[in-house]
Amino acid sequence: MQYPDMPTSRRFDLIAFDWDGTLFDSTALIARCIQEAVRDVGGAVPSDRDASYVIGMGLMQALAHAAPDVPVERYPELGARYRHHYIAHKHDISLFEGILEMLTELKTRQHWLAVATGKTRQGLDDALHSSQLKGMFDGSRTVDETAGKPHPRMLLELMSEFGVDPGRTLMIGDTTHDLQMAANAGCPSVAVSYGAHEPEAFHVLQPLYIAHSVRQLHDWLLVNA
Repeated sequence: MQYPDMPTSRRFDLIAFDWDGTLFDSTALIARCIQEAVRDVGGAVPSDRDASYVIGMGLMQALAHAAPDVPVERYPELGARYRHHYIAHKHDISLFEGILEMLTELKTRQHWLAVATGKTRQGLDDALHSSQLKGMFDGSRTVDETAGKPHPRMLLELMSEFGVDPGRTLMIGDTTHDLQMAANAGCPSVAVSYGAHEPEAFHVLQPLYIAHSVRQLHDWLLVNA
C-alpha cells in the first residue's frame, strides 16, 4: 500500500488502538457482565479488579481466567451468558469524551489508524456501524481472525497490510495485554490509565507515555506522533 503525502516530521505512520477501555467507556460494563455470567453458572464471582484484568483477552480466554473454578465443559454456557448480559446493555456505552476529535485530527495529519481488539469481528463491525467512528479506521484485526493478546499477530498483520515497520507503528491501549502485544511485535506503545488496568502495572512494559485522560493522550500525540 502506497503512502499518501505525509508530513516529514511525523514519527509514526500507523497508530493502532485497542477498543474497550481505550476508545469506548465500556470497562465497567464488561466487568459487570463477566461477573454476572460467572454467577449464572454457579462459579465464584470475581472481584471488580479480577474481572477488569481480563478485558482485552479473547472471550473464552478471559472467562477461563476470571472463573477458574468453572469446568471447561461449561465454557460455552459461560460465554453465552456473558453475551446475553452484554447485548442487553451494549447501547449504554459510548465513546470517551474527546476521542472523536482526537481521531479526526490524527486523520487530518494523515496517519493510518487501526483497531487491534479482543472483540470478535461481528462485535467490532456492530460497534463501528452504530458509532460515530464509521469510516474512521483504515484497518482492523479482531481476536477471532488472528490470535488473542498479548500474541503479536494482530499488529504483525496490520504492519504487513500497510507496509509499515515496527518502529513506525504505535500501539495505544489500557491494559498490560496491549502493551505486551506491542513489545512482542517490536512496537512502541502508549498506555492510558482511564481503562481496565491500574497504571502501576504499566511501567515494567516501558510505554513511551501514560495518559491519564483523553485530553492528555490527544496533546501527547499531537506533539510526539
